[in-house]
Amino acid sequence: MIKAVLNENHLNIDFNFCIFKAHHMMFVIMGAGSVTGKKQHNLILTNYFSAGHMIKHSNSFSPDLDWTQIRETAKLLNLSAGQVSNMLETADVSVNTLTDSFTSMVEHMQIIYNHLQDLDETPSREEALKCCAETSIRIQDSIVAFQFYDRLQQCLLHVTSNLKGLSSLVESPDRLYNPFEWRKFQMEIRSRYTMESEKIMFDAVLDGKTIEEALAIKEAVEAEQTDEDDVELF
Repeated sequence: MIKAVLNENHLNIDFNFCIFKAHHMMFVIMGAGSVTGKKQHNLILTNYFSAGHMIKHSNSFSPDLDWTQIRETAKLLNLSAGQVSNMLETADVSVNTLTDSFTSMVEHMQIIYNHLQDLDETPSREEALKCCAETSIRIQDSIVAFQFYDRLQQCLLHVTSNLKGLSSLVESPDRLYNPFEWRKFQMEIRSRYTMESEKIMFDAVLDGKTIEEALAIKEAVEAEQTDEDDVELF
């Protein structure tokens, strides 16, 4: 097998692969419609793969003529999406355990409260009843606070979906250089937002605002919504 070493990075170029690619391109351009062209192309394929070559994507560790920065970008986007998804799955287990524990604690506190009600009135009984009531309220507040995790989870799921969508877009040459495809994808992202402040932040970024400026605009909008519930449903 003939190989050449290029520049100081010592990138190995497989000339057999180059010849295979060149013949393949000639087949597509000139010989696709002829029997002779097809036979010659099939023979090249047989010789190439019988020599131990395997079809595989090029990567940054062993780049060849098939290497592109677009594929590398898509790999990293998919990796990020996978990491977020895995983190959410792990977090779900812990949060569900905490929620179940808090719910059980409220039920047990209610049972204790009911038993105390059956006892004769004494200062100790009244103090115990008061503690039960306060503890139940605090536990209920904790359960409500976990609703913010639901909001966080929803946001991260959107991020994962956006990363996967972006990966699919950059991998498709027909879409990558088409501004209408980018606009369509951007509108798909915007449609997933359920809070008006998020849409305003999204619009600000597309208008050229920095992330810091867009966040400031979002926070200002949220500050004006004082009449809304503490937890916004989505």
